[in-house]
Amino acid sequence: MKLYHDYKKQYKIFSLIFLGILLMFPFVFSYAQTVGELNNKINQKNADIEKLEQEIKQYQAEIEDLDKQQDSLNVSLKQLDLTRKKFIADISVTQNKIDKTNFKIQELGFEINDKQSIIENNKDAISSGIRQVNELERNDILATMLSENDFTLVWNDIDNMVIVSDKLREATVQLKEVKSNLENTKKKTTDAKNELVALKGKLADQKKIVDQNTAEKKKLLAQTKNSEANYQKLVKDQIAKKLAFEKELRDYESQLEFILDPSKLPSAGVLSWPLDNIFVTQQFGAKTGPHRTYASGHSGVDFRARTPLPAYAMADGVIMGTGDTDVACPGASFGKWILIEYNNGLSSTYGHLSLIKVVKGQRVSRGQTVGYTGSSGRVTGPHLHVSLYVASAVKVQTLPSKSCPGRILQQPIAAINAYLDPMYYLPSYSYSQN
Repeated sequence: MKLYHDYKKQYKIFSLIFLGILLMFPFVFSYAQTVGELNNKINQKNADIEKLEQEIKQYQAEIEDLDKQQDSLNVSLKQLDLTRKKFIADISVTQNKIDKTNFKIQELGFEINDKQSIIENNKDAISSGIRQVNELERNDILATMLSENDFTLVWNDIDNMVIVSDKLREATVQLKEVKSNLENTKKKTTDAKNELVALKGKLADQKKIVDQNTAEKKKLLAQTKNSEANYQKLVKDQIAKKLAFEKELRDYESQLEFILDPSKLPSAGVLSWPLDNIFVTQQFGAKTGPHRTYASGHSGVDFRARTPLPAYAMADGVIMGTGDTDVACPGASFGKWILIEYNNGLSSTYGHLSLIKVVKGQRVSRGQTVGYTGSSGRVTGPHLHVSLYVASAVKVQTLPSKSCPGRILQQPIAAINAYLDPMYYLPSYSYSQN
C-alpha cells in the first residue's frame, strides 16, 4: 500500500508539472521584446523604401519629360543629373532592403532558437511523462483497487492517468508541428540569405553605374567645353559616323553567304522578355510578306529603358562574346554588347549596355541578369537594342572601319538573311500601347 501511495504522490506532482509545461507550450516567447524591436525596424525600413520609391517615380517622370524636348547640351546634362539622382535613390532603396533583410534574418534566428528550445524542453518532458506512465501501468491496478478502501480516489487517479496519456499524445503531435515549422523557418532563412547576396550584388552594380554616369558627364563637358554649338557639332559628327559605319557593315554582311532553312528554326514565342517592363520604341526591319525581314531598316528591336535596368537572358544558353565598340570607334555602333547563343538554335546581341555582368564562355539561364541597359555606342536616348539571328550564322568578327580610319571594330556579324525578327519569338505584344 505504501508503494502505491508513493507512486500516487509522484504521479500527482508529475501531472501538475507536465500539464503546466503543456499549457505553456504555445506561449513560449522569451524573445518577444527583441522580436518586437526588430519588427519595428522592419516597418521603418518599409516606410523609408516607400518614400524613396515615390522620389524615384518623380525622377522618372522628369526624365520622360526631357525625352520630349529637343536634343541639346542642356537637356543631356539634365538627363545625366536626373539619372544620377534616380540611381542614388535606387542605391538607398537597395541599402534599405539589405538592412531589412538583415533584420529579418535576425528575427528568423531568434525564432529558430526558440523553436529548438521548445523542442528540447518538451522532448524531455514527454520522455519523463512516458516513463512515469509506464511505471504506474506496470503496477497491478486490480490489486491496488482491491486493497484501497476508497474506490473513488483510485478511479480519479486512473482518470488522471488517461488525461496525461492523452496530453502526451497531443504534445507529441504539437512537437511534430514545431519541428515542421522549424524546417520552414530554416528555409525562409536560407532564402533571405540568398536574397541578401543578390541585393549586395545589385548594390555594387548600381554604384558602378553611378560612377560611370559621373564620368560620362565630365567627358561630355570636356568634349563640348560647355558650348551648345560644340555639342550640336559633336552630335552631327556622331550621326555621320554612325550612318557611315552602318553602310559599310551592311555592305560587308550582304556579301556573306548563308542558306536559311526555316524548318530548323524554333517555333514562335520560345523566348522570354529581356526586361521587366516592355515598350517597343523601334521595330525590326521592314514588312515583307507575312513577316518582317531585314530587307531594309533596323537590324533589331529597340526597347525603352530610360535609366539603367537589368537585362535578362531570353532563354538558356552560353555567352559567345562581349565587347565595347566605343573603345575603337566611339559613338558608331553597339557600344557595350553581349552575344548569347541559346540552346534553341537562336542567338541574340544586346547593345548599348551600361554594364556587362557576364564573360565569354559563361552559361546563363533564362531570366538571369546579363547586364544593364544604357546609352553606350550611338543612341538618341538610353534603350536596349536586341538583334536576333540564326545561331549558326553569327559570330564575333573584326572589321577594319572606314568610318573610323585605322581602327578595328569587333562585334557580332551575320549574313543579312540570318537576321530574324525578335518579336516573332517573344511573347505576344500589342503595339496599341505605344
